[in-house]
Amino acid sequence: MIEPDEVPPTARGTNLYIADINLQRLLERRAPEELRRHEDRLADFGAWAGGPLDEQAEYTDRHANPQYVPQPYGPNGPQPGHIVFNPRYVECHAEAYARGAVGLPYQKGASGRHLACFTMGYLLSQADVSIHCPVTMTGAVAHVLHTVAPKEVRERFLPQLTRMDGQALSGGTWATELHGGSDVGTTTTRAVKTDQAWALHGLKWFTSNAGSGLALATARPDGAPTGGKGLGCYLVPSHLEGGEPNAYSVRRLKEKVGTRGLATAELDLNGATAFEVAGPGEGLKVMMAALEYSRIHNAVASAGLLRRAFVESLGWSAHRAAFGQTVIHYPMVQDQLLDMQMELEAAVALSFESVFAFDALATGALATGDSDPEQGGDWLRLVTALAKYRTADQAVKACRTAVEMVGGNGYTEEFPTARLYRDCLVTAVWEGPANIQALELLRLVAGKRPGDQIFLGRVGAALSDLPPQAGDTADLLEGALEECRAALSHLRRNPDQAPRHGRRLLDLLSDTLATALLCEEAVADLKLGDSRKMLVANRFAARVLAHHNPIATEMEPALAAFEDVILYQPVG
Repeated sequence: MIEPDEVPPTARGTNLYIADINLQRLLERRAPEELRRHEDRLADFGAWAGGPLDEQAEYTDRHANPQYVPQPYGPNGPQPGHIVFNPRYVECHAEAYARGAVGLPYQKGASGRHLACFTMGYLLSQADVSIHCPVTMTGAVAHVLHTVAPKEVRERFLPQLTRMDGQALSGGTWATELHGGSDVGTTTTRAVKTDQAWALHGLKWFTSNAGSGLALATARPDGAPTGGKGLGCYLVPSHLEGGEPNAYSVRRLKEKVGTRGLATAELDLNGATAFEVAGPGEGLKVMMAALEYSRIHNAVASAGLLRRAFVESLGWSAHRAAFGQTVIHYPMVQDQLLDMQMELEAAVALSFESVFAFDALATGALATGDSDPEQGGDWLRLVTALAKYRTADQAVKACRTAVEMVGGNGYTEEFPTARLYRDCLVTAVWEGPANIQALELLRLVAGKRPGDQIFLGRVGAALSDLPPQAGDTADLLEGALEECRAALSHLRRNPDQAPRHGRRLLDLLSDTLATALLCEEAVADLKLGDSRKMLVANRFAARVLAHHNPIATEMEPALAAFEDVILYQPVG
C-alpha cells in the first residue's frame, strides 16, 4: 500500500531532475557520456526549477503580468514606450541563461551537443513555460547564427546570446504577420538596403518575448520575387551600438489564455536596423531551421507539462482522503494514473528521440545508422513533426485530467493545475499546429524525400528486437507497422489523396513510433532483469495501437458531402 510519505504532495519544493527516474534512465542508456558531463548541473537546475523558479512563475502569472507603458509625446513627436516586467521574472530569466540553458554547447571544450539544453527545457516547462518559451527562441537564434550566419554577424552577435555570466541577451523569432500565421511566404515586411545594413518596415503580429535583445525576422527586399523564395532573414537588435533603441515600437501586448508572464506584442517596424543572415532564396529556409529547433523544444516542453500534470495528480491522490481511504487506492484513480504515466513515458521517449536526432546530425553520428547526412536531416524533420504533434496533444489531455483529479481545488488559481492547463494550450499552436505538422510529414513520406522508408526501417528494427515476453505487443506493433506500410504505399501511388489523410497519418505514425521507442527501452531494461517498462509498453500498445481506424481508400461519406453536412442542408 502506498503511504503518503512515499509521494510528495506537489512538485513545488522538489528537485525536478532527481525525482525523475524515467528521465535519468533514458539519458543513461542513450547518452551516458553527456549525462556524466552534465549530471551535477542538471541536478542543480532541477532543484532551482522546483523551488525559486516555480514560486516566481506562480506569482508572476497571478499578480505581475508584464505591462506596456506608453510614453507621452515629446518635442519631436511620439516617444517609444517600454514593457515593465516583474523583477523576479527578469532575475529567473537571466538565471536560466547563466545556468547554461542556451550557452552550454558553445563554451570552450564543450561537446557541441544540445542534449543538456533540451533537458533543461523539459525541466523549465514543468515550472514556467513563460520562461521556457524565450529560452527556446534564444536557442533557435543562437543555432542559426552559429550554423549559417555570415562570419561578421556570427562573431558580433552570437557571444551575446551564449554567454553564461548572467548578462546574456535573449532572442525572438518574428515571422507571424496579420494576414497569416503559418503562411510565412506571404510576408509583407519590406527590407530596404542602407549604407551599413538593412532597414525593415512592416508589422509583426505575434512577437513572443517582445523584450528580446536580438530577433530573427523575415522580410522581402524590394524587387525580390513573391512567395517564400523572395524572403530574406534578418537579425534585429533591440538597441544600436550607441545604446539608442532600434526603430520599432509596440502597438500593444497580447492578452492570452496562458503564458501570461511572457510579453507577446504586436510590433511596428519603422525602418528598424537589421543585419542580413540569409538573402532571398535562403531566408525562409533559415527561419524554418530556427522553427525546427523550437519545435524540438516544444516537444520536450509538452513532455515536461505531462510530467508536472502526472506529479500533481499522483501527489493529490496519495494525500487526499475520501470515503475512508486515500484516493490513490481506488481502482479508477489507479487506472487514470497509469494512463497518465504511460503517456508521459511515451512523450519523453518521442521528444528525446528528436533531441538525439538533432545532436546526431550536428555531430555526424547519424541516428538512422546511415552515413548520409541528408537522410539524417530527413529523420530529424520527420521525428520532430511526429513528436511535436503527439506530445502537445497529450499534454493538453493530461493537464485537463490533472484539473479533474484534483477536482474543484484544481480549478482554482491557488493550485498549479489551473496554470498548467492554461499554459499547456500554447504547445498545440506554437511553431505550427497539427495541420502544419501533417503537411511537413507528407512532404517527407509522400513527396520527393525517402522519409517513409527511413520510418519503416526505424520501427522495423525495434520490432525485430522484441523478445517473447512482449507477447501481444509484438503482434500489435507488427500490425501497426504493416498498416503504416500500406498507408505510405497508398499515398505514394495516390499523392493527390495525401492532404485528405495527413492528420490520420500523423496519428498512425506517431503512435506507432512511440510504441516502438517504449519497446526499445523495455528490451534494454529486460536485459537488466527489470520488466517494469515492458508493462508500460504493453499497456500503451493495447490502449493506443489497438484502436486505430485504417486509412480508407474511399472518401468517407460525410466528408464527401461536407458542405451540405456543415450547413445543415438535406442530403438525398
